[in-house]
Amino acid sequence: MRQTAEMAAPSDRGDAPPPPRLRAKRGREAVPTRERLLASAKAEFAQHGFAGARVDRIVAKAGANSRMLYHHFGSKREIYVAVLEDALADLRRHELKLDVDHADPLEGLLQLFDFMNDHFESNQALVSLFRNENVLKARFMRTSPRIREMSSPVLTMIARLIESGCTQGRLAENLDPLRIYVLMLALCQFHLSNMHTLSFIFDEDLSTTSWRAARKHDARLMLKAFLRAAR
Repeated sequence: MRQTAEMAAPSDRGDAPPPPRLRAKRGREAVPTRERLLASAKAEFAQHGFAGARVDRIVAKAGANSRMLYHHFGSKREIYVAVLEDALADLRRHELKLDVDHADPLEGLLQLFDFMNDHFESNQALVSLFRNENVLKARFMRTSPRIREMSSPVLTMIARLIESGCTQGRLAENLDPLRIYVLMLALCQFHLSNMHTLSFIFDEDLSTTSWRAARKHDARLMLKAFLRAAR
């Protein structure tokens, strides 16, 4: 009888959860290797830039190996370009999901600003990626036809809102879609890309939720006033 009970014991444990290490492995396998490599590379390039990034750290964090990275991307350079494309494509996808075609033109532009602000606040790796690539004078971006193609739909959306707003008398005349978009980017990113230096110089923590909320409120008021009064 004792032997029977002992033999039955393993089946009693059949529904028990797998050990933590096994669960983690299964979780990695549920995400395609290419996506894991991209996510790992994004964090690595954002923190260290292209020159400082290391393939061995990328593959280790992704739970993969260098052979898989070269299989999916070909080289460190190519996965870096893929990271830039993926980060920008994610931003564009969400921007173009905004339902602003039937909104009040001024509110539509402010909604776009709100989205951009919140997106960069919650994706600061994107700010770092673009800052690092700017130091390189867009050297790697220039090799990607996709990145240039991604920009035009957003400018078209802004142009439609401006045209509608001018027709209704809700917006100032002679607003340029590209200049408006760049203005929004500046209002959304400057405090993030300079957070540490400004916090040190002025002895105030610009990373706090309260400071960021107040800055967003100020930026929104500035943008709203400009869109109404620019000449």
